[in-house]
Amino acid sequence: MAPDQQPKKITLPHDAMISLSRNMNALSGGKKAYFPDGTYEYAKSFFVPEEYKEKRVTFEFEGVYMNAMVYINGDFAGQHPYGYSNFYIKADPFLKYGEKNEIKVIARSNDDSRWYTGTGIYRNTKWIIANLIHYSLDGIRITTSDSSNERATVNIATVVENEGFNAQATQVLTEIVDVEGNIVATDISPLTALAGEHTVVRQRLSIKTPQLWSVDTPYLYTCKSRLINGEKTLDEESNTFGIRALSLNTETGLAINGKPFKLRGACIHHDNGIIGAVTIDRAEERRIEILKEAGFNAIRSSHQPVSKAMLSACDRLGMLVVDESFDVWTNTKSDYDYALYFSTWWEKDIEAMVNKNFNHPSVILYSIGNEIKETGSAHGAAWGRRLAEKIRNMDPTRYVMNSINGFVSVMDKLSQLMEQKQAGDVNTVMANAGDMIKYVQSLDFVKEATAESFATVDIAGYNYAENLYTVDSERFPNRVICGSETFPKDIANNWKLVKGNGQVIGDFTWTGWDYLGESGLGRVEYGEASTGHGASGAFPWLTAHCGDIDIIGHRRPVSYYREIVFGLRKEPYIAVQRPAYYGEKPAMMPWSWSDSVSSWSWQGFEGKPVKIEVYSDAEELELIINGTVIGRAPVGEECGFKAEFDTVYQHGELVAVAYTDGKEVGRTFLTSAGSELRLQVELDRTQIKADDSDLAFVQISLVDDKGILNPLADRRVSVTVTGSGVLQGLGSANPKNEESYASSTHSTYDGQVLAVIRPEEAGSINVLIEAEGCESRCVQIEAL
Repeated sequence: MAPDQQPKKITLPHDAMISLSRNMNALSGGKKAYFPDGTYEYAKSFFVPEEYKEKRVTFEFEGVYMNAMVYINGDFAGQHPYGYSNFYIKADPFLKYGEKNEIKVIARSNDDSRWYTGTGIYRNTKWIIANLIHYSLDGIRITTSDSSNERATVNIATVVENEGFNAQATQVLTEIVDVEGNIVATDISPLTALAGEHTVVRQRLSIKTPQLWSVDTPYLYTCKSRLINGEKTLDEESNTFGIRALSLNTETGLAINGKPFKLRGACIHHDNGIIGAVTIDRAEERRIEILKEAGFNAIRSSHQPVSKAMLSACDRLGMLVVDESFDVWTNTKSDYDYALYFSTWWEKDIEAMVNKNFNHPSVILYSIGNEIKETGSAHGAAWGRRLAEKIRNMDPTRYVMNSINGFVSVMDKLSQLMEQKQAGDVNTVMANAGDMIKYVQSLDFVKEATAESFATVDIAGYNYAENLYTVDSERFPNRVICGSETFPKDIANNWKLVKGNGQVIGDFTWTGWDYLGESGLGRVEYGEASTGHGASGAFPWLTAHCGDIDIIGHRRPVSYYREIVFGLRKEPYIAVQRPAYYGEKPAMMPWSWSDSVSSWSWQGFEGKPVKIEVYSDAEELELIINGTVIGRAPVGEECGFKAEFDTVYQHGELVAVAYTDGKEVGRTFLTSAGSELRLQVELDRTQIKADDSDLAFVQISLVDDKGILNPLADRRVSVTVTGSGVLQGLGSANPKNEESYASSTHSTYDGQVLAVIRPEEAGSINVLIEAEGCESRCVQIEAL
């Protein structure tokens, strides 16, 4: 609750910002989607038994945004400025035994970020009760060596902490278990735990014919660790891990388990769309499921450490992770951002990130920063070296990257050049900004300014500089490059460069999933609506609108285009530019895709002109409407994998047929929706867990009697939840609207809306969906 409000009961994790009313005058403006910042207090009473005097009590917070202050029974117990890293609060000095206690957390957000942050205790929390002799927090580290299909060596370093007054004889029992539950290796090591000391126990276990972890076969073993004294278990912990090997060189780039590997990457922010920044395990898992279905094999957590829940999902589903530490170091990008705390807290936050990641096979790279201003100076390079060496000392098994935009690195030297290059209105300037960024980064003085910062890391992260891949590979022959951030529209050329340059290990688009804040970064606007507001769109722009996947989890046309470029899809894909704007020149950003929808249902536009895009890797495309050939055009790589057709809209069937060497190699079609209209309801699952980690996603669509979506039939949808659950969020993918995600009614956008249901207890959850002119629908979800 805010300090001046009446208290209300909430369930953690919780985002206090997402339910607030947006305001065009909000302090952070479009950066945070015009949501207001604020201060919030969370308080909880808990009983501490008398016997806990002989225990150790710790609270774990995986993420509190921002400037967390923690009080126990009114006394200051700890703080943590950074909103994205894990931290612990030792509670013992403040507890009252045999009675009720209170813990209070105060979180504050301000003009402190360039994107939507949320506010409050938005990630998971845990109450940890331990014996005086116990495993240290994050004290079990698992690495693998000599891994092959024949044998792997698993090295386990276990830290045991004795907070008692006497030495004690103990044993560390470790078992490695496969997915079928079979024990495949075991070891027991004696340990005399000396009072007041941390002791490291190292064990080396061998596994015959191991199953290797990869994105295609994400096989996980479980390491079960028990700290025992005779028959008594003092502590126990279970960690999953994968056996995989990484290597890196300038000839073949990155290799996983000995095989060269290119990263098909997606940059993603931390929010979960219509439920805000709240990090619920199932929401994180769903995002990875959909990203992988769309053809991505790697994510970059831009620009902050990823959640534990997402790491676990990446391990299970087979998604590689570039975990990024910071968006700022010592120079601010917003008035009150993390730069105010960096010099004091960076080391603790790096430690928290590495400790969190260590046992996760999905994590292959650490990024020490994103577009850091200091990277063009010697002192900035020195900071980069400190961060990189800190990570290497803690975790020598992975690689270190810095995601550098040379344009940002030398921005203070560019004023005259910018004045010369920036001509025209602000929209023209922004549309040309991508070319400007690339041009500046190609200048010799920029390359010289950033050379030392790149030299401190294993991989040079290039933000919007794919034009330099080839020339820089010649100039810096020992530099391994990653396209750490790229424009969506450039993927065809980028991927050709990635495949053709051994030193370039992959491409990460901005962005894989749409997000809140940086509102309108990828907007497309027409006519008078196209008012200049720089990188951000004017209120009520809400989402960035630059993701391959929209805010509610639907793949946009660019996603299918990318899948074709990657060589993962053979069927052509049809996208239709909205006919209402035919002939108008749109104002677009460097991050924009065309204003197109995969639909042939445009009632009211019969006989009016329309532009059709078809994506394919074939040689030629033929377009057919209602059995009549409209045209034939070249496509494939030489044509940027896209053909465009100008025709008129006719109700019926639109077919695209792909040809190579004169033979049909694939076809796809779109059919116009009929006049009937009904609600179609799809659940991701009908059974969910009755705990705080699970959710049910309910997709609601306006379709005809054959199930064909009608994007022009938009109307308000009402969702009522009764029984053992609540409505966590309701919203559409509309990037520019004033409706709240916290309301029980919301308008569809292009015929669709998403409801997110959260269980409260075991039992049935009933979801009633109503919309004007449609028969209501009711579905049931079982929370078990």
